[in-house]
Formats: sequence, C-alpha cells, structure tokens
Amino acid sequence: MKSTLKQNILTHGLIILGFLVITVLVHYPSILGDQQIDQHDILQSQGGNNQLKMHRDGTGEEALWNPYMFGGMPAYLTGVQYSGDLLKYAYRVYLLGMGHPEGILFASFVSFYILLLCFKVRPLIAAAGAIAFGLNGFNMIGIMAGHNAKIAAVAIMPLVLAGIHLTFSGKRWLGFGLTALSLGLQIKTNHPQITYYLVIIVLAYGINLLIQTLKHKDFKAFGINASLMILAAVLAVGANYGKLATTLEYSKYTIRGKSELKADQQASSGLDKEYAFRYSNGIAEPLFLFVPNIFGGSSQQELSTKSEVAEALRSAGYNRTQIAQQIKAIPTYWGDQPLTAPYYAGTLTVVLFILGILVLPKRHKVWLISLVVLGIMMSWGKNFEAFNNFLFDYLPGYNKFRSVTFTIIISIFAMNLMGFVALEKLVRSDWSPELKKKIYLLFGIGGGFLLVLLVFSSALGYRGAIDSQLPEWFIDAVRSDRKSLLIKDALRALMFVVAFAVLIWAIFKKRVKTSQVMLGLVFLVFVDSFSLTKRFLGSDRFAKEPSKAFFQMTEADRVIASQAYYGERVLNLQNPWNENRTSYYHESIGGYHGAKIRRYQDLIDYCLQSELQTAFQTLQSQSMDFSNLPVLNMLNTKFMYAGAQVFPNQYANGNAWLVNEIIAVNSPDEEIAQVCSIDSKNQAVIDQSKFDLPQVSGKGSIKLEEKTPNKIRYTTNVNEGSVLGVFSEIYYPAGWVATIDGNEAQILRANYVLRALEIPAGNHEIIFEFKPQAYFIGNSAVTIFSTLICLSFMIGLFIDTRKYFK
Repeated sequence: MKSTLKQNILTHGLIILGFLVITVLVHYPSILGDQQIDQHDILQSQGGNNQLKMHRDGTGEEALWNPYMFGGMPAYLTGVQYSGDLLKYAYRVYLLGMGHPEGILFASFVSFYILLLCFKVRPLIAAAGAIAFGLNGFNMIGIMAGHNAKIAAVAIMPLVLAGIHLTFSGKRWLGFGLTALSLGLQIKTNHPQITYYLVIIVLAYGINLLIQTLKHKDFKAFGINASLMILAAVLAVGANYGKLATTLEYSKYTIRGKSELKADQQASSGLDKEYAFRYSNGIAEPLFLFVPNIFGGSSQQELSTKSEVAEALRSAGYNRTQIAQQIKAIPTYWGDQPLTAPYYAGTLTVVLFILGILVLPKRHKVWLISLVVLGIMMSWGKNFEAFNNFLFDYLPGYNKFRSVTFTIIISIFAMNLMGFVALEKLVRSDWSPELKKKIYLLFGIGGGFLLVLLVFSSALGYRGAIDSQLPEWFIDAVRSDRKSLLIKDALRALMFVVAFAVLIWAIFKKRVKTSQVMLGLVFLVFVDSFSLTKRFLGSDRFAKEPSKAFFQMTEADRVIASQAYYGERVLNLQNPWNENRTSYYHESIGGYHGAKIRRYQDLIDYCLQSELQTAFQTLQSQSMDFSNLPVLNMLNTKFMYAGAQVFPNQYANGNAWLVNEIIAVNSPDEEIAQVCSIDSKNQAVIDQSKFDLPQVSGKGSIKLEEKTPNKIRYTTNVNEGSVLGVFSEIYYPAGWVATIDGNEAQILRANYVLRALEIPAGNHEIIFEFKPQAYFIGNSAVTIFSTLICLSFMIGLFIDTRKYFK
C-alpha cells in the first residue's frame, strides 16, 4: 500500500511540476523577469481602489465607501476585505503563492487534472486534458484583457464538479470537504456571472444523476449525498456571506437593478437587453472553437510584413516604420460582433468531443452534449432571439449579466471533460470492427470538414461590418489576408487531426507502448494550445511596471493635488465615464465600473453628458465661466482637466450648503427633469412621495471639518429657524447614518442623488458614518464558516487517505 502511495505521489508530483513549468513558459517575463502583462481592466481596478488600499495600510480600517469613483459608491466591489477570511490563505496555497494572473493558469491545470482523475481518467490523459483546458482561448483572452476575476472563477469550476462527483462516487467525506472548499473559493473569486454558469453545469450533472437514480432506485444514497452537497453549499455561501450579502444589497441600487424612470423601465429588473446582447456570436462563429481564425481572428489582428495588407501599404507609399506600426492592429475579423477575439477550444478538444459522441454511453454523454449545445445557443444572443429573449426574460438572474458570448465557456468546459473521458474509454477498448468504423467516422468528420473548408475557401465573402469604413484600395488586401488566415489555420488544424490519427493507429497496432503514445498526446495537446496562447500572450504583451507607467503623476495631477481639499472633485474631460486613472489620485466625477449606482447613471444620461458638452463649448470660447453647470457644480466639481491643462471651477457649490427653497416633486421622472435646470446653490428638489418636506426659513453656514471614506464631520451655525443642508455626497440608503449632536437624524434625498438634512437653529456637529450591517454581520459569518470549511476538508482528506498509512 505504501509503495502504491509513493508511486502515486511521484506520478502526480511530476505532472504538477510539469504544469508549473508550462505556467513559467507562458508567464516567464513576469515570473523570471521584472515585467507584467499590460492588462487594461487591472489597471482600471488599481485606479479605483488605490486610495482605499492606502487608507487600509495607513489606519488599519477597512474603507467600506469609495469616494473616489462616480462621486462616491459602496466599496464592496472595489477590494473590500474581511478580516476573518481563512479561505484567502487556502487560495494562496493553491496558487503556490503566485499572484494573478500567473497563479490562475496553474490553478486551471490542477483543477481540471483533479476533475479528470475523479472521472477515472489515467494521469497522462488527465494531464493532456488539463493543458487543453488551462490554455483555452477563453482563458488566454480573458487574462490578456485583465479579466483576472473571471478567469480565476473559471479555474476553480472543475474543482467544484470534482468534489460533487467524488461525493456521488463513493468518496463521500472527501467529496463533501472538497466541494465546500472549492465552492467557497469559487464564490470568493467574485465573478457572479461565471458562478452562474457553474450552477448551470452542476444542475445538468445533477439532473443526469437523478435520472440514473430513478432508474436504479438507489434513493437512500442519493438523498444522503445530495444533503451533504446542500450542506457544502451552505458552508461555501456562509464563508462568503459578507461579500454576497453586501453585493445583493447593493445590486438593487445599481444599473443591474430596476430603473425608477418610466422611460427606462423594462418588464423585469436587470440590464438593458440591447446592452446585454451587444456582443453576440454569429450562428457560425462557434466554429472558432475548432479553427481559431475561421472568421479572421480578432478585431485587431497583427499581420506579417509579407501580408497583402503590408504590400498594399507599401504600394500606397508607406515607409517601413509606418507599415510595421499599421500591421499591428488590422481589422481582420469579419463576423457579427463589434469587437472580439476567438475563444479557441483546441483542434484536439473538438475532435475528442466528437469521439465522445461516438463511443460514450448515453448516461455519460447526453448531459455534456446538452451543455455544449446550450452554451453555444446562449452565446448567439440576439442572433437567436426567440430562445435568448425567453431566457433573458424568465430565467432567474440571467438578465443581470452582459456579454453573452461568455457562455461559450460552458461549451469549452463540457467539450474538454467529455473528450478526454472518451479518450480514456477508447484506450481501454479492444480494436473491434464496430470501433474501427467509429474511428474512421471520427476522422472523416473532423478531417472532412477541414478539407471542405479549404476547397471552398475562395467562395466565402470575407466581408466585415467595418469594411465600409476602410478605403477601397485597402479592402481587397484585408479580405485577401482574411482568407489566408482561414487557410493557414485550417491546414494547421488538419495537421493536428492527422497527427492524432497516427497516435490512435499506434495504440491499436501496438507498435509502441500505450504510455509512450500518451506522452505523444500530451506533447501534441501542448503544441496545439501553447502555440495559440503565444498569439495572445506573446512577449509584446508584457511591459516593465505597466502600473507605474500608467499612473505616473502628471503635471495636472500635481497641480490638482496641491490645491484640492477633501471632497473637491475632479472631472477628466476626456472619456470620464470609462477611466479610473483620475481616481488613483483624486475624488473623481467619473470612473470605470460595471455596477455603478443606477441614479448616478441616470444623472450622467440626463444631465452630465449635456453639461460636459457645455463645458467644452465654454472652454472653446476661452471662458472659465462654469456657472451654467448646475449639476457638475452641485457635485462639487472643483477642477476639470484635459491632458496637462487644469481648469479650476470657482462656481462649484462646495462640500455642503444651506438652502431655503425646496422644489417638491412626486416621482423620479419629475425629480430628474427638475435637477438638470435648477439653481443648485439656492434650490433643492425633493420627492415628496418618498420624504416628508421640512419647513425651512433660517440661514447660516456649514463647514466640512473631517472626511474619511467611512466618516464625514461638519459643523454648522444656523439662526432664524431651521434650514435644509444639502451635502455634496451621493445618497445611498443602506448603511449611512447621520447624527446631529449625537442624535440620529433622517437622511433625505435631494437633487436626485445627494444627501440632505433638516438642520435646526443653533451651533451643531453633524456626522455621517457608513455602518452597513450586511458587512459587519458578514464579517463574523465569514470567520465561522471558513473555519468550518477548512476543518471539513482536512477531516475528509484524513478519512480518505488513512488507509495508505495502515
């Protein structure tokens, strides 16, 4: 028994070491050097939470409110941490101490390797499957874009299914512990969209299992195991309760929730359908799973200096330097989407999936085929409206997510699992006439499709939506290169199909050992996947300290930082609603986030966009009179800038001000209509259907004394009756508490997005504190449940492995 344990440790250890080597090969500039991938979304994320991190490091206090984006918003989705979270240590161990994105790739390999082992696939085939899954195009493109959380969530998905499968396959306690731990980690990655797709995969597995249980009538074991899985899910949710509770609470007030404006309301809450389906695969586009450049590759493809485009540029008089620059981003994509890159699954993965259709019994393949088809159909989005509109309107939670092309990961996951389980069955089978026919059919389908594609490649149009924007002399060259890309990748795929056919022939002719053939398979899968990986993560994607370069303090930053006081906000006049660089140093009017507060988005759409244009016109007329920007002024926009130029705004309302004139309205629509045109220094709009209108007649002054993310303190001097104090702080009802001289006061909503208080006569101290109960209760729950998960996993591991030490 001990010798078997040593052999298993050696085998698995060498394979995991191989995964580490591949991780180093992909990320060597960052692991072995001083460079990192230049990831757009990661830089934006760093910009949004930099000041919060500085606050944590400087005070030890967790910043729960982020005043640096969109005037202020909860910080739950911008890096809030929970002090008692033990899973963060488990996650670091699983990633071998590597950070994102390097550790994500390693985790993807290990997770899928464990999953295939749980499905009784031999280690070498499991290693090949792990490489195919880890290096799939969805993962690589996601890492390139900076979608680290998304790919981390994908990396843990296989581990969850592995735990569930173990539980229902006789290893109940290890499966329970692994499911609780892996699901806890998966939820912790904080990408609800991928977790939602994981739920779909688990449901498909569960339905298949239930059908088998009904056939065999083994209800007792099924009931016990299902109960354990429910308990594991409860533990996983509990270990992430703080994050889930705060996110659920916040989501009601974001663009993912229901609009309060009649013009924007839909039948259900969630994202706008056009926004959610903007990126939808064309009906034929999923063929990129098999042939990556079948539709031209990405929207900005780099071509060689020998391409037709390069020759056309040369003929047009471009010099060598100009040509080298131009060919880095050619619009070779000719599919249906505005922007894209091919989510390649792997030639061998697709061939093996077809093998699974041919050789696996129904009970093992129907649920996986269903997942592949479902993932593809969902990715079609607006191009398959009848089906996807139904899902969007009636499938609970589905309308909270955008980019339906992401559902293709369901298909990639199921293809890899089914394909490599099928390969294991093939290797164990005898070479019968029936199997021989299936193998011929397999290569007839795979190779035949590629040959047809090559033969009829000249008949395809290669016409893209962007062609209308290209000059005539350029279009023919682009289309010619699109055709070349298709032919090259079709030939490449055909080469792998032929090579795989040779390996299968070698197995059944017994010319070489099966283990040697399996090593050949691992090598073939690695070459297939790694060569595609380098298309997206080549050395040119790495840069030395991209964060330092991106956030290098400019002259404009220095000028603003030297003059700005707490609460004085900054507007970047260049694309303010899609950048967080400003937030790195300043309290920004704009930002970059997928879940901004809905009312703030309304304010952008109805008021701020037009005021931004007015600001441009004012500056173009050589004027600095910003008095006609009531909404920007009520948001205390003290500085505007474009590049190195800074434009101070002396008309900003300040951190808080007192008003006596209240404009009463009866609906959000009336509220937003009034706000865009009021005299925001002297008037305030309040929805009297939601708040009791205060009676005000006094006057006085108000001053900001102290401001941190979680606490703001003012002093006031009011006489001749009470006044309405309007605060240039974003109204958020779930967590903010206001006190006047220690006595709690009702926070009113004024001017659609701001806070207001009725302040009585006299000298007072006003304090706003952000005390969201969801966070504080959640923090305690995280400590308890993460401890239980770790104990459950260790106990399950002990029960399963103790036999080796007897």
